[in-house]
Amino acid sequence: MERKRVVITGLGLLTPVGNSREETWKALISGRSGIGRIRDFDAQDYPSQIAGEIKNFDPSFLDRKNLRHMDRFVQYGVAAARDALEDAHLEGTDNKKVGVIVGAGIGGLRVIEQQHSVLLKKGPKKVSPFLIPMLIPDMASGQIAIQFGFQGPNYSTVSACASGAHAVADSYRILQNGEAEVMVTGGAESCITPLGLAGFCSARSLSVRNNEPEKASRPFDKLRDGFIISEGAGILVLETLENAKKHNAHIYAEIIGVGLSADAYHMTAPPSDGSGAALAMKRALENSGIKAEEVDYINAHGTSTFLNDKSETQAIKTVFGDCAYKIPVSSIKSMLGHMLGAAGGVEIAVSALVIENSLIPPTINYEVPDPECDLDYVPNQAREKKVTITMSNSFGFGGHNVAVIIKKFIE
Repeated sequence: MERKRVVITGLGLLTPVGNSREETWKALISGRSGIGRIRDFDAQDYPSQIAGEIKNFDPSFLDRKNLRHMDRFVQYGVAAARDALEDAHLEGTDNKKVGVIVGAGIGGLRVIEQQHSVLLKKGPKKVSPFLIPMLIPDMASGQIAIQFGFQGPNYSTVSACASGAHAVADSYRILQNGEAEVMVTGGAESCITPLGLAGFCSARSLSVRNNEPEKASRPFDKLRDGFIISEGAGILVLETLENAKKHNAHIYAEIIGVGLSADAYHMTAPPSDGSGAALAMKRALENSGIKAEEVDYINAHGTSTFLNDKSETQAIKTVFGDCAYKIPVSSIKSMLGHMLGAAGGVEIAVSALVIENSLIPPTINYEVPDPECDLDYVPNQAREKKVTITMSNSFGFGGHNVAVIIKKFIE
């Protein structure tokens, strides 16, 4: 069976630097950080007291009843999906042929904490009957389908920080195989909570540069000391090329390949040689049918942790050889922090905007080069460059690796 071509026709972004696609892109290109002191609760007793929180979010487009029954990560996912769908203009598309796959690494941690407190204080009869449907990670996908009436394939991907990218990869394959005409996909997350922060702090994963929040996320910099927990959503509308042509859609880019792998190594740490990540990247190149030297830009996973940045750099060298030093590599987590299950969706969407605008966002806070991280990380300032093909990397706890390759659309 001939595989169908898959294109990106809608983008919705809700991030720590902006509540829309336009705001987020403008902030990224200007090198503006969205990291600050945590405002949602008192974090003064935590080693890390900073995060990438969503600001001024207005969920009033949802009626009050629906709003009460949605954890915040679901609200974010629905909001970003609404923006992506408005961008895509799917007039005339059969809802039975529209599917939804939205990843979430953790899901409704906030409602778990709230209802556990109710259980302890008031007893089991006072626990909300909506606790379970509010906390499960698949509910962002479920609620998007409910809100917009989509009856195609519907589920969630859960692979920690690779969840959003896995959702895009699965959606791509569903469309290739003709099982749907449109897929709404990406990731959503919101677990900047007392328990979530405590867990990551205990794992010593987070930066403790509390006095300089905007400088705390510094991927590939020698003085990096951990990632910044963040929240938000990144949703894409993917279509078969045939369906996109039917309604004269604006096409941002075309997805041409994905690669998936496992480290099979450790719960949280990548192997130092980046072998699992390298395998995903190699498989993405093979799947897309392009050569390594054709890639113009790599949107790195780039978490600002000592192990990840070092191993990802090594993986890129393994896959791209001498070309690795010629390809711009940047991490927008330097500005957004780590949006966990939402990161992959956001970063693939931004990769499409890089192609659209011939402009590469920088890795900010890159001040002290690390001899073990010696690639071109587009330090501190955006760079004008014609970009035809990009690769976006996403890696998650558990050793989950995803690489997605997108290309400038050519008829």
